[in-house]
Amino acid sequence: MSEHLLSLMTFFPILGMLIVLMLPKGNGGLLKSVTLVFTLITFVISMPLALDPIFKTSGAMHYTEFAEWISVGNYFQMNYSVGIDGISLWLVMLTTFIMPIAVLSTWQAVTKNVKGYMALMLLLETAMLGAFIALDLFLFYVFWELMLIPMYFMIGIWGGANRIYAAVKFFIYTAVGSLLMLVAIIYIYYTAVNSGMDINGFSIADFYNLSLDPELQKWLFLAFALSFAIKVPMFPVHTWLADAHTEAPTAGSVILAAVMLKMGTYGYVRFAMPLFPDALKYYLPYLAGLAVIGIVYGALVAMMQKDVKKLVAYSSVSHLGFVMLGIFALNTIGVSGAVLQMVNHGVSTGALFLIVGFIYERRHTRLISDFGGLSKQMPVFATIFMIVTLSSIGLPGTNGFVGEFMILLGAFQSELRWFAVIATTGVILAAVYMLWMFQRVMFGKLDNPKNQNLKDLSFRELCVVAPLLIFVFWIGVYPNTFLEKMEPAVNQMIVQVTGEQPVVVKAVPVAAPAPVHAEEAVHGHAEEPAHGHSH
Repeated sequence: MSEHLLSLMTFFPILGMLIVLMLPKGNGGLLKSVTLVFTLITFVISMPLALDPIFKTSGAMHYTEFAEWISVGNYFQMNYSVGIDGISLWLVMLTTFIMPIAVLSTWQAVTKNVKGYMALMLLLETAMLGAFIALDLFLFYVFWELMLIPMYFMIGIWGGANRIYAAVKFFIYTAVGSLLMLVAIIYIYYTAVNSGMDINGFSIADFYNLSLDPELQKWLFLAFALSFAIKVPMFPVHTWLADAHTEAPTAGSVILAAVMLKMGTYGYVRFAMPLFPDALKYYLPYLAGLAVIGIVYGALVAMMQKDVKKLVAYSSVSHLGFVMLGIFALNTIGVSGAVLQMVNHGVSTGALFLIVGFIYERRHTRLISDFGGLSKQMPVFATIFMIVTLSSIGLPGTNGFVGEFMILLGAFQSELRWFAVIATTGVILAAVYMLWMFQRVMFGKLDNPKNQNLKDLSFRELCVVAPLLIFVFWIGVYPNTFLEKMEPAVNQMIVQVTGEQPVVVKAVPVAAPAPVHAEEAVHGHAEEPAHGHSH
């Protein structure tokens, strides 16, 4: 079964979708329960990947599968080729981990057309997993486009008052970037074929070895980089995000923030940077500048928001700016910190959107001014909200601290030193807008009568958020669980991009000097240390 583990994990939700579509539409509880069971089983199927020690020692692709898919004579060949390394491992695990939580959050929130909603969630899980494991560029593009369809309908049908506007804006932004990437993919393929290379379809491994003219690389890199920048989203192509997050239902916001935004950051690491290393060197200062602008701009805009969900949405622009800065550092500590921060952002921001959903279900408003003094009415909720807020800020001992510290350290050790100095202001601004929001919602005046009889979190809601709290502290206290499995793959990626072995600095214990006898010291007979072994 291990030979087909990735395929089983990826397409198992499709089986769940087919069963959901055959169930009666009137029984919402049954539909949600079946969807929850299938997402939980998918998570269980993925667990052997996280437990496999092979990722600690090898940065190569593992659990690979290959099958010929579409061929047109000698002209065109597309294959089903999948596999994972230490970078995609944790993004796959994040996806299978977050989906049952997202389904559980819909129990009270989704009441209309439950069958359609649950079917779309299962289809979305398959599309996201497929994009993370694809080793064929055409296959990756198929899964990349497939993701847009369920999220478009989830926002457009089950979203808020401006859901149609938000859904169309989301679709147009991401589709335009995707089409540019498709043109670049086709161009790379025909360039490889015409160069006489022996290629196997759209294999990424083959394209890594393709020698492209540096000027041509610049144009192809722009096509990929723009597509991924929209998905991250980086400044200035970020404007779709706030509308999509604000209008999306809670589960849609959680999936969008926790997993779908990581497609952009992952795209840079897996495709844009290794495929076009010469172009990356040219654009690196500009991209790092945009990342830092995004960090500061996202934080300042978040600070001014009156809608708590919009505030969390703009915080994503700031936090993912840190991820991009770490990726562009091109050293082990920076890139490892960035990959870890992708997971951290999924945990912390996913939890924040769940928390916003909890209070929205009770008050049907997201305006900060409509709340105040909720800590007195909902002490358990206030405690959980505080923990997640501190993790989002990056308090030592929580997951956010480890990732941001590694990113800043990696950037400071690279050519991006001054970018790192400016980026540290984002940490300060994050504390300002998150704590100010928390203070107004939790400890403001309890003068609104609608806030005076709110119920604290139910057992179901505690079950929804508890797994995320575990990882807030697990990653914060012992991040090596995750770092040691991604480091070989990160080092291999850096070699592909820079052509140089990454410098790994390790602490070497200093041995105590050997005791010298008194008579040896007097007569100068102390034995000289052998060459190469002196302390």
